[in-house]
Amino acid sequence: MFAQSPILDAVLGGIFLAAIGLCVVIFLVRVIGLRSFSKMTAFDFVITLATGSLLASAATTSSWPAFLKALVAIAALMAIQVALAFGRRNSRMVTSVVDNEPLLLMRDGVFIDAAMATSRVSPGDVYAKLRGANIQAMDEVRAVVLETTGDISVLHGESFAPELLRHVRGAEAAGMVPDDSARSASRKA
Repeated sequence: MFAQSPILDAVLGGIFLAAIGLCVVIFLVRVIGLRSFSKMTAFDFVITLATGSLLASAATTSSWPAFLKALVAIAALMAIQVALAFGRRNSRMVTSVVDNEPLLLMRDGVFIDAAMATSRVSPGDVYAKLRGANIQAMDEVRAVVLETTGDISVLHGESFAPELLRHVRGAEAAGMVPDDSARSASRKA
C-alpha cells in the first residue's frame, strides 16, 4: 500500500492508517458530540468498544477497501447511536427496548434480597460503593440503586427528594416514590 518493502509498508501503513482513522473518529465525535463516548447506557458502552475495535481494524488493514469498510462501519455505528438517542428521548417504547431499568438494591440501610438476586450484585460490591461514598453508618443510607450503566449510586443523608427514584424498579413497591397515577389524579383536582 505504501512501500515495496513489507516491513516499511507495515510501519508506514500502521502510522498513516491509524492517523487517518483517528482523524475520522475525532471528526465524527466533533459533529455528533461527546455523547459518542458516553457511558449513559449499555448500548453506548458497546458502541464505544466497537468503535475502538473498528479503529484498530482500520489501522491494521492491508487494503484500501477494508480500510474504507472499517471507517464506514464506525460512521454507521455512530449514526445508529444518534438515531437511538433521539428515539430514546421521544419514545418510551424505544427506551424500554434499548435501556436497562435502574433497580433499587437497598432501602434505609437494608438489602432488598430479591433485587440483589435478580441483579447478581454481591453485598461486597454494594459495601465497596458505600465505602466509596464515605458512609459511616448504615442508618445514613437512604437508597442504593443499580443504574442503567451498571454503576451503583448511593443516596445518603438525613433525607432525599423522592423524585430521584422515579423510574427505578422497586422504588414504588418500597414506598419510596409516590405512585404516578395518584400524582396525576391530584393534579386534576
